[in-house]
Amino acid sequence: MAIFIDMHVHTRLFPGPERLHGGTYATPEQLMDMLKPHGVKRAVIMPGVNPECCYIPQGNGEAEAIVAKYPDFFITFMNIDPRMISNSPDADLGHLMRYWKARGCKGIGEVEATLPFDDPRMENLFRHAEINELPLTFHIAPKPIGYYGIVDSLGLPGLEGALKKFPKLIFLGHSQPFWAEISGDLTEEIRNTYPKGKVAPGGAVVRLMRQYPNLYGDLSPAAGSGYNAISRDPAFGHKFLEEFQDRLVFATDICDPRNKLTLAAVPN
Repeated sequence: MAIFIDMHVHTRLFPGPERLHGGTYATPEQLMDMLKPHGVKRAVIMPGVNPECCYIPQGNGEAEAIVAKYPDFFITFMNIDPRMISNSPDADLGHLMRYWKARGCKGIGEVEATLPFDDPRMENLFRHAEINELPLTFHIAPKPIGYYGIVDSLGLPGLEGALKKFPKLIFLGHSQPFWAEISGDLTEEIRNTYPKGKVAPGGAVVRLMRQYPNLYGDLSPAAGSGYNAISRDPAFGHKFLEEFQDRLVFATDICDPRNKLTLAAVPN
């Protein structure tokens, strides 16, 4: 059996209210029961700090408590909202990053604040993350209202600007509007979905990964986006995995005990 580190999970000690579409977060125990049979030995928690994507905000301390309870299985990222401290582009977010990094947090994410990539507050977050050598996992939103994630346009010009401006910061790409950009024929109408069929040449994700070595890919299948991108066109998917094998991370993005682990369900 293959051995994996799952680079993206969500879990709560207290799952909280049911979502409007049903379901709650998996507890740490449920999560381990789901992952261990698939060879997952460690899992990285992404705390739910940003209010755009949570019913109850989750502090970094709760994730730390889960790691303390199950230190041989869980690892945690910190999550820092770019509006923290003073909602200012001059906020010393590095102060928070140094504190949580000293306590064992290995990166930042999942960043879901609904601000553009070039918003001064978002760039302040990137700047401090780069200085403190913390990789950052992000979610993309196609529009500022009704969605969660860093706002970007078709073709990912905002992400490209950030990759240029912060070349030493490792960005881990995730979400439908990120992975749909693997194909060059993407349209505005379907960029927040899971497009099917052959991958057309000229996709922004392929171009950006070739041009910017600080862009990595989070292959989470629970949300469907990463797995869909590499499985919709198997011939392309195999070549993509081979070309970028050192910058693609196994992840599940489990949010709910009902999530399917498609990416993990591979033959031994």
